[in-house]
Amino acid sequence: MIISLSKDNVQVVKEQDVVLLRNRVKEVAIKIKMGLVNQTKLITAASELLRNMLRYGGGGFCLIEIVSKGRDNGVRLTFTDKGPGIPDLSLAMKDGYSTGRSLGLGLPGAKRLVNEFDLKSKVGEGTTVMILKWANG
Repeated sequence: MIISLSKDNVQVVKEQDVVLLRNRVKEVAIKIKMGLVNQTKLITAASELLRNMLRYGGGGFCLIEIVSKGRDNGVRLTFTDKGPGIPDLSLAMKDGYSTGRSLGLGLPGAKRLVNEFDLKSKVGEGTTVMILKWANG
């Protein structure tokens, strides 16, 4: 069972918010003694998801949590927007697929960088993406 030890909900509406949120995620990762490689993976995944949230969802919120499971600590990030939603989740999770002019590595790339990844989207209602990275995983 995963227990949330702390929560911080951050609004993301402009490009400058990405830098602020990246810094906040780094602070939380350092607080739980996450190693540099795992910090980099978490921050890279968060950056991809934040940019997607801004580009496609018109901004939103990111819930930052320190979580615990037994002796393991981790950082769970939940990105929520009220954008148009993703019509085809399986297509969106394929490498190389993009509705914009990007390389199409955002969602599948972010998934590869973390321990847990959950994507929910409803057309016309928005998208929620949860990622979790354990300090030692």
